[in-house]
Amino acid sequence: MTPILEVRDLQTHFYTRSGIVRAVDGVSFSIDPGETLGIVGESGCGKSVTVLSLMRLVPNPPGRIVGGQVLLHHEGQTRDILKLPESAVRDIRGDVISMIFQDPMVSLNPVLTIGYQIAEPLIIHRGMTPTAARKHVVELLEQVGIPAAGDRVDDYPHQFSGGMRQRVMIAIAMACQPKLLIADEPTTALDVTIQAQILDLIVQLNREHGTAVILITHDLGVVAELCKRVIVMYAGRVIESSTAERLYNHQQHPYTSGLLRSVPRLGPNVKERLVSIRGMPPDLIAPPEGCRFRPRCPRPEERCQETPDLAMIEAEHHAACWFPGPV
Repeated sequence: MTPILEVRDLQTHFYTRSGIVRAVDGVSFSIDPGETLGIVGESGCGKSVTVLSLMRLVPNPPGRIVGGQVLLHHEGQTRDILKLPESAVRDIRGDVISMIFQDPMVSLNPVLTIGYQIAEPLIIHRGMTPTAARKHVVELLEQVGIPAAGDRVDDYPHQFSGGMRQRVMIAIAMACQPKLLIADEPTTALDVTIQAQILDLIVQLNREHGTAVILITHDLGVVAELCKRVIVMYAGRVIESSTAERLYNHQQHPYTSGLLRSVPRLGPNVKERLVSIRGMPPDLIAPPEGCRFRPRCPRPEERCQETPDLAMIEAEHHAACWFPGPV
């Protein structure tokens, strides 16, 4: 199967007064049509910058995509998004690839009605008239669970709760039925009931329309439930990738083991205490030589001063570690 998106050796740097921050440093992965891919890792590991780079939304200055390829396979064509003119990228955004951002209050325009903002991609990408677009907007609002959609289509973002604003963001993202949906921590700052409803909407979009989904989250339980495949990032690099089932049962990188051991477990017979990963993430202006996790690793060896490649451990399971295996 040809992937819908193929990322090869992506590199995104931020140029600051203190030096060059290598936020994304050689990231490679792919996602197939209809697949759900989870990206996990600590804050600051490069998850959000990676997906913003895919859509060329990294602010410049100070950010700049300095290397790599982002190959979009669509309608029998293969195009490198990083080499396309800005007009061609605008045709892709919101149509072939859509994104749900972390904070809908920042992402939505406060002076435009939500109906106008949802209708905009329909008018631009589908050539709908304003009347036809408005009718479709009401249908979209009903699909994402906003009550009295016909009455609320002319409301402004500040008139909605946080959960409802996130539903509006999903309606914008799914308006043109994209081939790839990027959800960047879509449930941040929402209560658990609303989180479940938002995630159900994303799953519904994936199943009904065959939309591929890239889900960025800190919730490893959500990843285990929703994602077929997972990549783990650390300090701007992919350090492990596998199917979700194998990753949770047979993790090979000590950082992945540390993440999973830090997840609370509930039950009457649970006696294990949470184990935190010692130390702090490295400074990406001057990262440590060799394996970037070496200063925090529970089993560092002399060879770890050399940089490990992302090597295949078993079929569909890769890890960037000289001494793979669970801790």
